[in-house]
Amino acid sequence: MLLTKFTHACVRLEQDGSALVIDPGSFSEVEEAVADVAAILITHEHADHFDEERISAAVRAEPQLEVHAPAGVATRLSDILDNDDAARVHTVEPEKNYTIAGFEVQTFGGQHALIHPHLPIVKNIGYLINGELYHPGDSFIVPHGVTVGTLLVPVHAPWSKTAEVIDFVTSVRAPRAHQIHDALLNETGLAMVEGHVSRLGKHYGTEFVHLDPGESVTLG
Repeated sequence: MLLTKFTHACVRLEQDGSALVIDPGSFSEVEEAVADVAAILITHEHADHFDEERISAAVRAEPQLEVHAPAGVATRLSDILDNDDAARVHTVEPEKNYTIAGFEVQTFGGQHALIHPHLPIVKNIGYLINGELYHPGDSFIVPHGVTVGTLLVPVHAPWSKTAEVIDFVTSVRAPRAHQIHDALLNETGLAMVEGHVSRLGKHYGTEFVHLDPGESVTLG
């Protein structure tokens, strides 16, 4: 399985001639990421993970493209599409198993991390793909009952602090980790956070490797 990192929280996965994308949001290269993919997975409704305008355009343009997302996202997207296109938008729930575009998908969590008590909490789904790659969206939910091979780490967000990032990595204990949710950090801040994650993650068997936008790695 080939993983390609795009800007911020967006990644593309390819295997056996099929591809899916997770979280093509407003900070990401959406058109490039979703080109010739069979499915889009959305973790939650925030714009940096769900670019409503560009994703709906992709669904209209690609008659085979399907979208899988929490209920709020699925409803919003279905409301702006005609009936035939809306039929390819599917609601996902936590603690379920799906087969999507030839990939085995397990879902975890259900709730976005708290930003502030005055701000509403939305649904958030973490996706484990082929029992190998875990994308948590905007949460630090540790997937239970499974062993994660490659962890995508949200290294910076309005809802987190560095200690929580490190605790997430050391709790999952995946052999490999790469960063996501990094668009709001400059080079200095990113180097600092990734340095902590890399150094402390090694104590728990995790090798952290930075990926630039457009860079790919083979998993499994």
